Amino acid sequence: MANNSTTVNTNGAVAIVNNLTWDDATWILTSSFIIFTMQSGFGLLESGAVTRKNEVNIMIKNAADVIFGGISYWMVGFGMSFGKDEGSNGFIGVGYFFVDSNGPDMGQLFATFVFQLSFATTATTIVSGAMAERTKLTSYMVYSFFNTYVYCIPAHWVWDKNGFLNKLGCVDIAGSGVVHLCGGTASLVATFLLQPRTGRYENGAQRPTLGNPVNTIIGLFMLWWGWLGFNCGSTFGISGGKWKLAAKSAVITMNGSVGAGFAGIVLSVILYKGKYDVSTIVNSVLGGMVGVTASCAVIRPWEAVITGAIGSILSVFGARLLDKMKLDDPVGAISVHGVCGLWGMLAVGIFAQKENFQNLTTGRNGLVHGGGFYLLGVQALTCVSIMAWSTFGTFLILWLLKKTFGIRLSLEEEELGADFVEHNIDSNNRNDSNIIFSSRRTSRIPSSVSTITRDSLEMITISENIRNAPNRTDQNEDNAFCKFLDQVITKLKRNREIAPAE
Repeated sequence: MANNSTTVNTNGAVAIVNNLTWDDATWILTSSFIIFTMQSGFGLLESGAVTRKNEVNIMIKNAADVIFGGISYWMVGFGMSFGKDEGSNGFIGVGYFFVDSNGPDMGQLFATFVFQLSFATTATTIVSGAMAERTKLTSYMVYSFFNTYVYCIPAHWVWDKNGFLNKLGCVDIAGSGVVHLCGGTASLVATFLLQPRTGRYENGAQRPTLGNPVNTIIGLFMLWWGWLGFNCGSTFGISGGKWKLAAKSAVITMNGSVGAGFAGIVLSVILYKGKYDVSTIVNSVLGGMVGVTASCAVIRPWEAVITGAIGSILSVFGARLLDKMKLDDPVGAISVHGVCGLWGMLAVGIFAQKENFQNLTTGRNGLVHGGGFYLLGVQALTCVSIMAWSTFGTFLILWLLKKTFGIRLSLEEEELGADFVEHNIDSNNRNDSNIIFSSRRTSRIPSSVSTITRDSLEMITISENIRNAPNRTDQNEDNAFCKFLDQVITKLKRNREIAPAE
């Protein structure tokens, strides 16, 4: 393990610092704990966006991001980003593997690790929403483990002093590029490989109704809270002049979000003829915060309002464009995190202003402050680099999973819902309307099946019809799906206190 420590990174989140005060460490750890609550926010937002038959499954996937992403980040990921041992270069770090220390750097190392861990798990969680309602949980767990490495490489490029983009002067204070653009690009690749949910676009590009709008709104508030820790914590302390930058980051984060929220409400009224659409407003606020994440300590409050409002517009129309392209993203992760992350990185090159406390822009101004095109060009190069790497890494992981274990639920499993098939949660115990069979999704289901079921007795009849349909090609009693349906029928009958037929 490396023994040396590095100085503060001047371009955003930092590696290991050797001059942390206990005040700084308290700030870092508290910010880390706040950021960790964003997992709850993502889980609630995503569970509210999907159908109710998949809401538990999506929460479990958010837990898997922490569990499997966390263990891989501790093992290798942190060292790939911030390692200083022999072999480290501008592309990848070496050292700090299986993070541990008993030496004088223990406090600095552990505080930094916990902070960076919260960022790493967030980058993976972004992808879970885009893959919702049709992904095998086991395959997703494997993906969560390896996706950490997709995130760690760009983190080294941008946030470690040896990273090649860091040396060029790239600025990404809290992760518009490293976290959000990387996660949004991974989401795009995942939706392409998974293909849309069954029947999603058979009636056009209109988005489905939210399964639980209240969950989505509560998730927004939790993410709003967490984002303040995300951006303000990236000052990596409060000693010296860093507390001033933390305070500024809070103002920029709030201004970006309220500017985006205002724009989102206006767009909703226009696009939905006087109605206040929940998804539009929620994703607008999130898109605005993504937009100011890279620049939260280096732009002015009025610029944050503009940046956030543009992020709102991009998130709304980006989602509509993706639907026209039939790229099915149930929660809008691609537009919110990918498109707005791209905008956030470019906004630095436009609005950034050098400051004298931590020299976060290495003495450079953005375009509107007379800095010319250099910083904007570096930011654009950073975006291209992150998108290219994330596309390659994500495609490789998911393609290998697709060819081996498979990544998508079967049609029947998708119809029954992941809550039932992967967690054994009976829909009858959570409201009979949770399992919905739609006539749009019946390529392998007999036409006699009803369009919508709301009573468990009707579900039993439907399941038996599917099980015994004369045109099925898999009637063998040993067939796995037949056994599965037998279990479904038995469970439904037991729940209704109906004895199974002899």
